Amino acid sequence: MSRSTEHPPFPDDIPTHPLIVVDYARIVAGDEAEVDKLWDAATNLGFWYLKNHGVEVEANGMFDMGEATMALPLEEKMKYEQGDDGNSFGYKARGAIATGASGARDIIEFINIGADDAHAYPDVVHRTYPPVVQNDFMGRVAQPFVRKSTEVNNVLLRAFERRLGLPDGALAKRHDVRENSGSEARVTYVKASARGEGNTQDAPTQEKEKETLAIGAHTDFGSLSFLHNRLGGLQVLPPGTDQWFYVRPIPGHAICNLGDAMAIFSGGILRSNIHRVLPPPGAQRNFDRWSLVFFTRPGDSVVLKALADESPLIARAVETAQRKESGSTSPGNNTATNLVNTGETAGEWFKRRIMNQRINNRKGPETWAASRGTEIRV
Repeated sequence: MSRSTEHPPFPDDIPTHPLIVVDYARIVAGDEAEVDKLWDAATNLGFWYLKNHGVEVEANGMFDMGEATMALPLEEKMKYEQGDDGNSFGYKARGAIATGASGARDIIEFINIGADDAHAYPDVVHRTYPPVVQNDFMGRVAQPFVRKSTEVNNVLLRAFERRLGLPDGALAKRHDVRENSGSEARVTYVKASARGEGNTQDAPTQEKEKETLAIGAHTDFGSLSFLHNRLGGLQVLPPGTDQWFYVRPIPGHAICNLGDAMAIFSGGILRSNIHRVLPPPGAQRNFDRWSLVFFTRPGDSVVLKALADESPLIARAVETAQRKESGSTSPGNNTATNLVNTGETAGEWFKRRIMNQRINNRKGPETWAASRGTEIRV
């Protein structure tokens, strides 16, 4: 079944988690009440809806690019497969990554376009892509989508920078597009017929009903994720609970969330929350699922550490986290250690996590654990 905007509505009888709605136009205008809403979302769940972002046309073009790519013969797509060396750009075949500690395989395909390649087009920074992408979509669709998405995320980063008490440009210089990074646009495809092929979930809780996972429980690698989808499937695990909740898609609203880099830079003030993707609920389950996300990630050379020397607010947060950890016999997952200084650059962090989720690199459950982020509940 091809991509379509005509599908059954999201069901009303399943548990969902409400997200705060943030108006991007008001953030751009400097509306402090709107920034308050953004801050509330970012410091509690780490997820929010974003409306009036102005990227709908470009997003639709990216879905067209994804559909054209997925229609190619598998042998053609495999010429552009990511491989097992920690590269994220290119095509990812179904079953190439694990969805949990048991080594169960994923059921998704996706095409990742490196932001560096899109910004530099027609020059090549990281790699080339299938000809239908390189020739028909890169300059006309992917480049404007990446540019607009980068600006949206940069506006949000500036808002966080001010609220964190950081100097002007402190976050911007760590996300400078002139430095190579893991920032990328991803179109994901799950065939309805691929569900139920036997890979059951590895969830943080023992649930009575097992579901086929599309993407296992994880936190995002980078700073900000900007998601566009029309069918359900995304689930979040709210802080302090063991119950997963669906996030309801709302027409015209993107879903945004923070990644590990922002949790680390802020000393844990901002939340990178664990989430996963299951099949769409209810009658939506019978439809192919497409999603599009733009990931903003720090420059490859940026060291992942709390910016405590640049912000008294962050310094106090780090001190509080360290004090709590020193008095606890069983530290939580967001420990003071991994929120103060990971000892890795963003490029190293990204490569390690990509490599360790690949099936061909699997040695055992410890490989899966090494692919996880700041909130390791697997």
